[in-house]
Amino acid sequence: KNGREDSEDRRSRHCPYLDTINSLSPSSAGRGLKSHAYIHSVQFSHHVFLNLHTLKFYCLPDNYEIIDSSLEDITYVLKPTFTKQQIANLDKQAKLSRAYDGTTYLPGIVGLNNIKANDYANAVLQALSNVPPLRNYFLEEDNYKNIKRPPGDIMFLLVQRFGELMRKLWNPRNFKAHVSPHEMLQAVVLCSKKTFQITKQGDGVDFLSWFLNALHSALGGTKKKKKTIVTDVFQGSMRIFTKKLPHPDLPAEEKEQLLHNDEYQETMVESTFMYLTLDLPTAPLYKDEKEQLIIPQVPLFNILAKFNGITEKEYKTYKENFLKRFQLTKLPPYLIFCIKRFTKNNFFVEKNPTIVNFPITNVDLREYLSEEVQAVHKNTTYDLIANIVHDGKPSEGSYRIHVLHHGTGKWYELQDLQVTDILPQMITLSEAYIQIWKRRDNDETNQQGA
Repeated sequence: KNGREDSEDRRSRHCPYLDTINSLSPSSAGRGLKSHAYIHSVQFSHHVFLNLHTLKFYCLPDNYEIIDSSLEDITYVLKPTFTKQQIANLDKQAKLSRAYDGTTYLPGIVGLNNIKANDYANAVLQALSNVPPLRNYFLEEDNYKNIKRPPGDIMFLLVQRFGELMRKLWNPRNFKAHVSPHEMLQAVVLCSKKTFQITKQGDGVDFLSWFLNALHSALGGTKKKKKTIVTDVFQGSMRIFTKKLPHPDLPAEEKEQLLHNDEYQETMVESTFMYLTLDLPTAPLYKDEKEQLIIPQVPLFNILAKFNGITEKEYKTYKENFLKRFQLTKLPPYLIFCIKRFTKNNFFVEKNPTIVNFPITNVDLREYLSEEVQAVHKNTTYDLIANIVHDGKPSEGSYRIHVLHHGTGKWYELQDLQVTDILPQMITLSEAYIQIWKRRDNDETNQQGA
């Protein structure tokens, strides 16, 4: 036979071992006589190998490629792809998928393994995977695969791994109803220079802040001019007014005198934000007759008052004191609130257990915008789509998340591999730590289950 026919034959021979597959041996280090895969095939009679880079199957030790449509399910799980039409329909789907192990699941509402102590990262990744424009961008690799990065830049690994994770979480043909975040988290450990680890509990807000900024810059974004999908979705802006205060120990007359100096006049800067930090009032430890601790509660609108342009907050540095006030000038399509539960003292971290009372839908933020901005901001009403909760002690506690499934309008609670449905009224009873709110645009009505 000539060489071409021979190679054709070596590609398409029917493989007698296909029925023997019960586990996969990934091969990425060659198929030669001395390769690990070749030796393994002879010693253990495992014959079907998959090259993880090319997604081609080979039969060893005979060394021919296997072409068989029954193997497509395996390659699809490893590298799911989505058409534009499938992406457009994701939030209209209310249909359960059946995994190959027989369990049913809703694509997108899928558990993530807790490898050791990475639930803080899992909860943030779950929240971001339920933000439709961000998810849609990463489901389609063509959106980012041609972005030019400097030679030796490792940060783009975050973009690639996040895209892979999004496609696995939303895959309607998974083997199991959960997904491993291992490759994604390895990229996080590497790119954060071990600031965030798999084996040590981290802080959800610190991780969210780092991850959004790292994604933005890996996609070619800059602080001021160059925007990316991250800033398109989450970035808003505000005015920050700052006034220096005289030292509190000075005599009253001297303080009065100083207030006329330029250095003590109010200044204003425009600043962008990816999330808003909401401060909790100091938690008083009341005790009732039975000596039980009463957990204080605060309405969401009380802690939002920080951004009404009037409320002043004192900030102390090592040497100086300042008064600041904040006013929002642009509301993003998706608004993130981080509720400041932890304060670091010299020796330990304290957690504020105050429960924030918030409605799940219909939060109007118009009054936090300056008057001239209100006129151009047609839509200022938000509905909750994700709520990350921190339970337990500051350094040891655990994370879980509530997410809205857009297709069914139902809420689900995810904690690592566990997925359960939850009534919306139960969400407000938890120690909310990070929330993502979606702006209603073009007179959308609320789609959520009551």
